[in-house]
Amino acid sequence: MMAVNIANELADIGVQSHICTTRLEGSLKSKIAISVGYLFLNKTHTLDLRALKKLSKYIKENRIDIIHAHSSSYFFAFLIKIRTPKIKIIWHNHYGNIINSPIIKILVLKIVSYYFDHVISVNEILDKWTQFNLKTNKNSYLVNFALFDFNITNYTILHGELNKRIVCIANLREDKDHINLLKAFEKVLQKYPKWTLHLVGMDLNDKYSKKIKSFIKMNNLVNSVFLYGSCSDIAYILEQATIGVLASKSEGLPVSLLEYGLAKLPVVVTNVGDCNKVVQNNVNGLLIEPANEKNLADAILKLITNNELRMNFGTNLYKNIQHNFSKESYISKLIKIYH
Repeated sequence: MMAVNIANELADIGVQSHICTTRLEGSLKSKIAISVGYLFLNKTHTLDLRALKKLSKYIKENRIDIIHAHSSSYFFAFLIKIRTPKIKIIWHNHYGNIINSPIIKILVLKIVSYYFDHVISVNEILDKWTQFNLKTNKNSYLVNFALFDFNITNYTILHGELNKRIVCIANLREDKDHINLLKAFEKVLQKYPKWTLHLVGMDLNDKYSKKIKSFIKMNNLVNSVFLYGSCSDIAYILEQATIGVLASKSEGLPVSLLEYGLAKLPVVVTNVGDCNKVVQNNVNGLLIEPANEKNLADAILKLITNNELRMNFGTNLYKNIQHNFSKESYISKLIKIYH
């Protein structure tokens, strides 16, 4: 999402920008502005020479100077750098759980980081980790921003009753801890059986995804919990929601939390990554410790039972997003990094 937002905003101010997706295409493709170049490599393995040549050709034809690589795409950017030494690499570190990554993955990243010209980290913890562990001389801490594309067709209709919907926008990955959220929601249903939970995010149909679906089925939640996969009409989805929640065990700075704020949703979020830079507990939302289903359930119940509190939290969070996480401030800082 950040890659698409950045590319679109750069093009909007006259900077030539492109999106290159490596292995798969998805719903975010529809959000790419017409003025942004687009390349799909259909890469099938790590050292895919065909894909490498295709990207090299595209870079040459479009006179691209900088590769802004997000998360795991740093390695493919490194391979391009070997072929085209003049290219600059900026690595965008979104890995909230990078500290717990396998040793071999960290080792490869350290070696490759010699070839980075700049590293952008989405929170202070990642920035400090980068400075201590990687070999890049130039590092920046740059918080994420969010925006809604109202040109997207609205198509996702949430199940359940109006004003009784809890939404969680998070890809189905273990670090998002949907299982803890489901356990908490079971406790909520004991008191408020008409409320529903809506899980929106990429579903890889892997082991963890099957675990979530199995839990829903085994605990008779099929009429209360709904999965939608990846969706592009996020603004419309959040219009239909009553409470936004994130139960993550680790984070960088989740864009979905910023989107909750733009939609003026009251939120319950775990105190991981830089979530506490966005949410101040009992001021513009509820901040709880991760992996604690009781605390999560209690926080959700607190919002369910107090409509005035929900409205105040939503308004205050919106003001914070507008003031501290604007696209204008972000793009201005990013341009300086590019220069």
